[in-house]
Amino acid sequence: MRPEDRFYMDSHEWAKLDGNTATIGVTDFAIEQLGELVFLDLPEVGATISKGEAFGEVESVKAVSDLIAPVSGEIVAVNTDLPDALEPLQEDPHEAGWLIKVTLSNQGELDSLKKVEAYEELVAATR
Repeated sequence: MRPEDRFYMDSHEWAKLDGNTATIGVTDFAIEQLGELVFLDLPEVGATISKGEAFGEVESVKAVSDLIAPVSGEIVAVNTDLPDALEPLQEDPHEAGWLIKVTLSNQGELDSLKKVEAYEELVAATR
């Protein structure tokens, strides 16, 4: 079971809310599907992202995938160590492998994301 304290997207990104800030990452299922990671492109602190739009990309030996924003807002932190050392993303995507932190511009956007039970059903149907 994946962490219950997050909201999930069909495209396998997650958001964890802490006050008005969301930590954003990708799920272990997405990492498993991608295989061995070789490249990660993340935005800069201060950039704004919009829900449903790409904010970066992750590349594996199999494919290149856009990272889709689960929420809109301003980026206040970036896990800057990840692009140079992808192991935390590969091995612990729900904790050490977080990607960015965003100050939310519309907390209501979380309402359209999945809770863990619904995300688990999506993953089970995909397998």
